[in-house]
Amino acid sequence: MDFKLLGSILLVVGTSVGAGMLALPIATAQLGFLGSLILLFVCWFVMTAGAFLILEVNLWMPNNSNLNTMARTTIGPIGQIISWLAFLSLLYSLLCAYIGGGSDLFHHLLFAAGMDVPQWIAAIIFTVVFGSVVFLGIRSVDYVNRGLMFVKFGAYFLLVALLLPLTSSVKLAAGNIYHITSTTAITVTITSFGYAAIVPSLRIYFAGDVKKLKKAIFLGSLIPLFCYIAWDAVIMGIVPLDGEKGLVAILNSQRSTSDLVNALSLAAATGSITFFAQLFTSICVLTSFLGVALCLTDFWADGLQLEKKGNSNLIVTVMTFLPPLIVVLFFPGIFVKALQYAGIYCIVLLILLPAWMAWVGRYKRKIAKDFIVPGGKWLLVLLMVLSLTMIIKGLLG
Repeated sequence: MDFKLLGSILLVVGTSVGAGMLALPIATAQLGFLGSLILLFVCWFVMTAGAFLILEVNLWMPNNSNLNTMARTTIGPIGQIISWLAFLSLLYSLLCAYIGGGSDLFHHLLFAAGMDVPQWIAAIIFTVVFGSVVFLGIRSVDYVNRGLMFVKFGAYFLLVALLLPLTSSVKLAAGNIYHITSTTAITVTITSFGYAAIVPSLRIYFAGDVKKLKKAIFLGSLIPLFCYIAWDAVIMGIVPLDGEKGLVAILNSQRSTSDLVNALSLAAATGSITFFAQLFTSICVLTSFLGVALCLTDFWADGLQLEKKGNSNLIVTVMTFLPPLIVVLFFPGIFVKALQYAGIYCIVLLILLPAWMAWVGRYKRKIAKDFIVPGGKWLLVLLMVLSLTMIIKGLLG
């Protein structure tokens, strides 16, 4: 058993499967299960191709080269600026989504416990309490995350097993594949496969072993795909598409995460399903929140050359959490919308930029060597055209 390979596969899985998974059946509900299935496979293929292109370009560079270095070396200063802005925008959009969704669930749990606090107070408490874990550093985040990940996947499999017998083929057949071009559906699905930024770190971990790197990326991306298919099937097969408690209503709700839990509880009408639904959704948001927040604090500490100690750590923490918290206080129902914007930045960073870097490196600078992603110019053109089309559609829609 290659535990290093297994660990890397789980790292890809853990980076992918998070709070975005909660929005998937809501954002793709109007497509119906068949439409969501097709969209999942298309987005999986596109994002996996982008991940392999990041691996290809990274292998041209010295060890420890990140996306910014790769963009600067291949495309030049404009590539580095695009990479920097897209990365920062992506992390802040995700934090807005996770604070919005997390505070909604937190408010729901407090209300169930007999404490009816305003939504904005729940948002502040959520951010301060779990932001403190990030403030304490990576060791604190690591220990908390390990326990949460174990519980998260246990709750997921139990929840799917309990819900699967309750699914209805009539409900699964609802929706129309015509909606497959929906901006929300595409961008939220893209975000759910947004793991490729960790590829440069995997290269360091494997000391450039291309065979194992390819296995880790491919197998690590397949597991989330099948998890998402099962999740979409049970949610779409139980919660009706239309109606006051339907998936379309939840999509347009200001409390989409708690409304999803309520809809599952209402449809299943069993205490165990309500418990596991609350547990799974809460932990999904928490693990995603901790990972993205840690990444953003490291980004600011590195960019501002501040050591994460004392007052410097406090400055970095405030810069990380205050902007998204303010956004959530003014727009409490931002969960799905923020993931939609995150999807646009994901497309720029993990599809357009890798294809652009590979094109310049292969055909202009002639620095390509060893591992090259199959598909030649056709694949690169396809990815760049698709990404530009999705970006324009996302910005206009």
